[in-house]
Amino acid sequence: MTRITVVGSFAVGLTIRTETMPVFGQTIIGSDFDFGPGGKGSNQAVGVARLGADAALVTCLGQDQLAGVADELYAAEGVGTDYIERSAERATGAGMIILNAEGENFIILDMGANELMDAAFVDRAADRIAQSDIVMSVLEIPVAAAHRAMERGKAAGARTILNPAPATALPGTIFAHVDYLTPNESELRILLGLAPDDPTGTRDLAVELRRRGVDTVIVTMGQKGALVLGDDQEMVVATPAVPVVDTTGAGDAFNAGLAAALGEGRPLAEAVAHGTAAGAHACTRLGVIPSLATRAELDALIDI
Repeated sequence: MTRITVVGSFAVGLTIRTETMPVFGQTIIGSDFDFGPGGKGSNQAVGVARLGADAALVTCLGQDQLAGVADELYAAEGVGTDYIERSAERATGAGMIILNAEGENFIILDMGANELMDAAFVDRAADRIAQSDIVMSVLEIPVAAAHRAMERGKAAGARTILNPAPATALPGTIFAHVDYLTPNESELRILLGLAPDDPTGTRDLAVELRRRGVDTVIVTMGQKGALVLGDDQEMVVATPAVPVVDTTGAGDAFNAGLAAALGEGRPLAEAVAHGTAAGAHACTRLGVIPSLATRAELDALIDI
């Protein structure tokens, strides 16, 4: 069984659907309220666990009722919790998600206890990281923690995956420790100090990130698929066509599918195809956790 360690975030998400997005000062009626676990690190840990990996999460929770949501989730999904710490300094992370009729969203986050994570926090999980086949991280935690996760993972001989979301400026020293960098198109631009809608070509920007030390850049492009740029491979991997209900969590599902497939020893193109299929599956259901594919669901979608 592939051992995957995710150094990342947990937050409780509160989701509501509306026909039109509100403006400041406006009160509108919504529907389909949902309350449940989220956070990009947590989502990815659950995602790889559902796909058959030995998954563990390294994160920080508050000492409050919302932390119990995490406890219930990981007990149900089989995610390892030995390196989850609790602090009285900050509340458990929380996020507000508003969806429109097209399944598009905007999100407001208070990452709370996640912000207490630093390099020393990650060091306390060094033994688990040293035994891992794949180490993943995200940017909903402080950059110093994500950096150390990549550094320790690479030093241990694990393959490292950094999902730079939400995108922010990164120190140049991190890139040499990243085997797979998985931004979407706007995150790709922000990483390079550009506006999210900068017109520079996506491939050109991926080339620049590889020049800075990343081994393989995989740019998720929604329905356009995923651009893969590595030493000896350049391709666009298609995304299966599905009815879109809710795009929230599609990026997390992609990373889980990618990591699980890499851990199984699949070639890169096949692993990215598993990622795009997992991301597409996540768009077909409301809510993040309900939309993360099981192995049977992912296999069925790939076979279509």
